[in-house]
Amino acid sequence: MNTLFTILVVLIVIAAILLVAVVLLQNGKDGGLASNFTSANQALGVRQTATILEKATWGLVAFILVLSIVSTFTIPKTSGSNPSDTLTDEILRQGEETEALPEATLPEASELPEAAPEAAPEAE
Repeated sequence: MNTLFTILVVLIVIAAILLVAVVLLQNGKDGGLASNFTSANQALGVRQTATILEKATWGLVAFILVLSIVSTFTIPKTSGSNPSDTLTDEILRQGEETEALPEATLPEASELPEAAPEAAPEAE
């Protein structure tokens, strides 16, 4: 199950990178990058290129959506029944460890060593 999840995530990342490339190639107000790759003499005109790029965009979006939904069913399960239970158990265990520590006692003022006076910096 873990391998299937990894494969799906890799496919989603590849599709997302392709989607970015396709969106950048589309014609915008100023012509976009698609105007650089098409000319009047090509079999595919600017209008057909825009149609193909639009279909590719919607196809990649649908592909990412479907894979994202499918991947939620293949997420690796934790050993516990509920992931929040294991987190709660961990927090409680850490709390018990800190409570088991002995209380720190501060030394009496008479037990503290005398502080040596610091030398004043010499002025030049």
